[in-house]
Parts: sequence; C-alpha cells; structure tokens
Amino acid sequence: MSLTQISENPFLIVISAPSGGGKSTILERVLSDFDNIRYSISSTTRKPRGNEKDSINYFFLEKEEFEAKIADNEFLEYANVFGNYYGTSRKFIQSCFDKGQFVIMDIDVQGCLQLEKTECPLVKIFLLPPNAEELESRLRKRGTDSNDVIEKRLNTARQELKLIDHYDYLVVNDDLEKAVYAVKNIIWAEMHKVSRYTNIYHSFYNKIDK
Repeated sequence: MSLTQISENPFLIVISAPSGGGKSTILERVLSDFDNIRYSISSTTRKPRGNEKDSINYFFLEKEEFEAKIADNEFLEYANVFGNYYGTSRKFIQSCFDKGQFVIMDIDVQGCLQLEKTECPLVKIFLLPPNAEELESRLRKRGTDSNDVIEKRLNTARQELKLIDHYDYLVVNDDLEKAVYAVKNIIWAEMHKVSRYTNIYHSFYNKIDK
C-alpha cells in the first residue's frame, strides 16, 4: 500500500452563496478537475427549469413524496426555500464515502447549519460577489426573476451573511478564474491534512510494528 491509497476519510465540501454568487460555474470547474469528487444531486419539489432532467440535475419529487422521506429520516439535511423543499439523501452520501469519494454540494446556509449537527466531516466555503451592488446587478441581468423574487433573494442574502461565521472559508468572486483557483486550492489543502490520513507510518514502510 502506498501513501496515495491511505486517505480513508472523505468529507463533504459545502458551497454556499447567494443567488448570483457564481457557485454553479465554480462547481462545474471543480468537478472537471477532480476525478474523486462527486456532485451531490439534491431532491426538490420545485419544477424543472429549462433543460433540467430528473436524476441528473435534481431528483424531482412531489411534495407528498418528499414529506414521506422526511418522516422516514432519509435526508441528511433539508430546507424549504421560497416555497419548495430541497434535501440531501443520506444513502447517496454514504455510498460515495464507502467508495472513498469526496462529495461537493450546493446548499444554502439553512442546510449547512443542519449539516453541522450531523457527524459528517465538512469543509464549508462561502462565495460572495465583491459587494451588494454587484450582487443585485447580477440578479437583474439574469432576467429570470420578477422584482419581488429579486427582493426576496437580496433579503435572504442579507440574513445569510449574518451567519458567515459558521463557515471555514470565504471566497470573493470578483474574478472568476481567481475564485475557481481559490476554491480548488482550499479543497486540495483540506484533502492533504495529516488528520485525513490513516496509518501513514505503517503504510509508508509497508509493515506493522509489534
């Protein structure tokens, strides 16, 4: 066994950001560069948008089905966001960990706070535009939401930012390439912490001391 085979403690990589924070693009770049990271596909009760497909972008569920899964404790975390449920499957995360895979997930602060109460190892990264004006500009340029929805998203961002101390890292997304570089390096460094490895000495010397 070599040192490349003894990292036996994969973890969840939590990416949170207000709508317009740029997390989708950064997630795509991270997944393209790390072959041992899986994306956590969330379950949701909202309807598909555009070309979104079931079991690829989300597991699309009816409200009654989602609530039945809540009752059966099938979600590691779940939240109601703007009238729709979102949740993370315990079974999916455990299956990835069993294969030695890391899992990256895009969840809001409410979901992150729930994950903190579990025994799952977490690395929590918060993404932000450089300032509030830029955040509002990005939301309006998307042209996908009404003014009322935009105001709700801006208010949610204000409330979430008050809880940023629950996160391990802050990445300001004022330059996409720099933000991608920062997130990837955070993940790389966390993967190589000594505490994430098991039996380093024995594996290096390929023996068991008596």
